Amino acid sequence: MKMSVVTVCFNSAATNGWTIESFLAQDWPDKELLIIDGVSRDDTLKIVESFDDPSLLVTSEPDRGIYDAMNKGLRRFSGDAVGFLNSDDRYRDPHALSAIAAVLDRHDVAYGDIDIVADHETRRLVRAWRNTPYAPGGFRNGWMPAHPGFYVRRKVVEAVGDFDLAYPSASDYDWMLRAMELNDFRAGHVDHVLVEMANGGYSTSGIRAFLRGNFQSLQVRRRRLGVGLIDRALVAKPLRKIPQWLGRR
Repeated sequence: MKMSVVTVCFNSAATNGWTIESFLAQDWPDKELLIIDGVSRDDTLKIVESFDDPSLLVTSEPDRGIYDAMNKGLRRFSGDAVGFLNSDDRYRDPHALSAIAAVLDRHDVAYGDIDIVADHETRRLVRAWRNTPYAPGGFRNGWMPAHPGFYVRRKVVEAVGDFDLAYPSASDYDWMLRAMELNDFRAGHVDHVLVEMANGGYSTSGIRAFLRGNFQSLQVRRRRLGVGLIDRALVAKPLRKIPQWLGRR
């Protein structure tokens, strides 16, 4: 199984070295990293070029934001499976892709655990995102996987299509919901901490980001699942995150 990973970046010189190093350290041999750059103005591309590895495939061109750049990755990957590694995140250890591939050998969708850390130098744990088993209808009850730990086979991408740019804070939520709730794909949990995600990004930058994402997620459920103006998940989804802050399941 060839594993494709997409990293979108813009002015990411401070962090993308961590990201690329963690990908190159993976012990899964058949892999590629598609780096989709939005014409960075700092040293992002110089850092990418310094690695000079054939598994790195680089594109630098204007885009309409992070999800537009992710869509480019969905259209260009050549592997049997694909997932996303953000330019300020990194794989926690060299065995992440191997753990994902083992689950995708028997499933169409694989979702794993992630740690949210203060920074990549201290690796101080802020939140421990540990998934519970998925059951159909889970999104209605506030369940969701972590997008940096979400990988799918090619046929899932072909069925689900692009990220919807109408949801600038919840398009990844929308995409995962469509993959898992609106299709009959087999989903399996990767019992492994796959990624260390840096705190303070677009989705973790404070109360405004939290509220923005939560209400856009409600809009997604209203459109895709036909829920009412307010649903159970509006409250249950943030409540499920409390154990993450406490560092336990």
